[in-house]
Amino acid sequence: MDLLVVGGGINGTGIARDAAGRGLSVVLCEKDDLAQGTSSRSSRLIHGGLRYLEHGELRMVRAALRERETLLRIAPHLVQPLLLVLPHVPQMRPAWMLRLGLFLYDHLAQRERLPASRAIWLDRVPEGNAVQPQIRRGFVYADCRTDDARLVVHNALGARELGARILTRHEVISAHCRGGFWQVQMRDQQSGANTLVAARALVNAAGPWVDALAGRLAAGPHAPTHAPTRAPTPAPALAQPNAQVPLPPAAGRIRLIKGSHLVVRRFWSGDHGFLLQNTDRRVVFVTPYEPGYAMIGTTDVDYSGPPDAVVISEEEVSYLLQAVNRQLRCSLTSADVVYSYAGVRALVDDAQENPSAVTRDYVLDLANARPSEGAEAAPLLSVLGGKLTTFRHLAEQVLDMLRPVFPKMGPAWTAHTALPGGDLQGVDAADAQAALLAQANFLPAEHVLGLFNRHGSRASGILGEARDAAGLGQHFGGGLYEIEARHFIAHEWALTAEDVLWRRTKFGLRLDTEQQLQFALWMASAAG
Repeated sequence: MDLLVVGGGINGTGIARDAAGRGLSVVLCEKDDLAQGTSSRSSRLIHGGLRYLEHGELRMVRAALRERETLLRIAPHLVQPLLLVLPHVPQMRPAWMLRLGLFLYDHLAQRERLPASRAIWLDRVPEGNAVQPQIRRGFVYADCRTDDARLVVHNALGARELGARILTRHEVISAHCRGGFWQVQMRDQQSGANTLVAARALVNAAGPWVDALAGRLAAGPHAPTHAPTRAPTPAPALAQPNAQVPLPPAAGRIRLIKGSHLVVRRFWSGDHGFLLQNTDRRVVFVTPYEPGYAMIGTTDVDYSGPPDAVVISEEEVSYLLQAVNRQLRCSLTSADVVYSYAGVRALVDDAQENPSAVTRDYVLDLANARPSEGAEAAPLLSVLGGKLTTFRHLAEQVLDMLRPVFPKMGPAWTAHTALPGGDLQGVDAADAQAALLAQANFLPAEHVLGLFNRHGSRASGILGEARDAAGLGQHFGGGLYEIEARHFIAHEWALTAEDVLWRRTKFGLRLDTEQQLQFALWMASAAG
């Protein structure tokens, strides 16, 4: 095998897909479900990061804005434009600063599909109806939203279709470098069986677990010797890492930051969202989530516990609700929260005191295992930091850095090739949705559009020959039918009810307690 990728989040699956498409033999292993960690607990935005301009991260914002356009092109079913209203609160940031920031945001990278920002009088446009009446001025600008977990799944699907093996519920136990190969032992979390695989190169894309995994990879007589690729003059044939921060030492390279979100029922009309300035100079997003629901987030809190055990705190709930109630026409309380989630972001530790100021950029840390006399080194590449928007470019750089190891692999390709479900046969997303609505006219439009947003051009194939709802099998509630649930099991690595209700979909919001219990019993039987 050429490449073993450890980590089934957005970076790991993106790397696996890119590598498989270049002709490498690839295995990806993930100790849990795909996107079970950080990659299903984001703000679900594909954006440049307007607020990062304030921290001088122009290069990172420019790269992210370019990727925003790329993802709109290659994943039109998963990435949709989103207008955001930014109310102007004079006590926080002056209008000239907001105008300048938005001007830079509009022009740092070429826009092909999104409109430019504009100033508005909130009492004269529908977008201002939900803003407190004393706030009269504001701005509107464009970004994009996505379903983060489905973006991960579609990358994994693409990797598998190009020949990669995707092993979920497989945890790396140990790794040793012998004879120019990584000998990696992993355990099947379901059966308990151990498997030994050999890989010419290894990528550690474990996110919050990247340093913990590095400890297991360092075992054995030929441990990795730290050799960061960041240097005043980059080594020939190695791509320059993305981040403009000094590379931290091998231990303690990352800083864990908790980000928490609330989901409430929608309290405004329209498809737009809001970017709210807060009194601590942070910002809070209020955006459409699933039909009828809205997301509020995020927080930035230092975190030191196990990444698996992260939960939202009462203080974070209060913080987010106060930020929304202060500027929007609502009086939300904790009783209005129908769902909440928290995730841990593994950010490059650049020694910033304020968690909100820690860079969202990434570093690719390439080290070579110390070979025995006359033996060939085996590369270990660790992915430190990053964000949802830049996964594709990050993967491209990872493969470019590994080219000296695999000189015969193909060129970069992912910027111009649609993700699975994203090839709409020359029509735009609206026309593709209309065609699916016509095919499935026996279903409520909301159910059909949800199917399209989850599967894109492949939704029609999931419906198959069904000509009425009975042809879709058991209806578990809310628009979740047996035919789609069986698809998740057979083709998308789903094994538990949670995999389906909260990662492959968000039907957990729509099914009541009894329906969720019945679905869990069905999944236990169907997934076996």
